[in-house]
Amino acid sequence: MKMRMMKAAVAGLLVLGAGAASAEVKVTYIESDKFADLPFSPWDREDVLKRLTEHFNKLGERLPQGQDLTLEVTDIDLAGREYPAPRSGRELRVMKGMADWPTMNLRYSLSQDGKVLKEGSAKLSDMSYMQRINRASDSDPMRYEKRMIDDWFEETILEKKRGG
Repeated sequence: MKMRMMKAAVAGLLVLGAGAASAEVKVTYIESDKFADLPFSPWDREDVLKRLTEHFNKLGERLPQGQDLTLEVTDIDLAGREYPAPRSGRELRVMKGMADWPTMNLRYSLSQDGKVLKEGSAKLSDMSYMQRINRASDSDPMRYEKRMIDDWFEETILEKKRGG
C-alpha cells in the first residue's frame, strides 16, 4: 500500500513539474469596444473573443516547453459584413469575398525563462480568404480568422515557410 501511495505521489510531482515547464499563452484585447468589426450584441462579442482566445491557446500547445507567448490584440475586422436581420433580432454576417476580408492588429512577445526571444507588432490579413482551401468546418463561424492566425503563427512564431 505504501509503495502504491509513493508511486502516486511521484507521478503527481511529475505532472506538476511538467505543467510548470509547459508553454503559456496570454491574450489581452485592448479596448475591444473600439474594434473595427465585432458583433453588436455583448454576448456575441464575448463569444468571438472567447473563440479567438481558445484558438490562440490551442496554437500555444505547439510551442516548445518553457516558452510563453503574450499577445495584445488592438483591432479586429472579421470576414464579411454584418447586416440587420429584423425577423431574428440578430445580425446576419454575409461574406462576399470582395473588400470584406478579415484583418487583425496585434503586438506579440515570445519569451523563455524571462528572456524575450522575439517581439513585434503585426497586421494580419487574408485578402483571398474565400479562394483558399480551409481545413476548418464550414460550420465554424471563425474559420477564416483562425486560418489567418494559423498562417501568422506558423510564419512568425514557429518560423516555418508557407508551403514547406
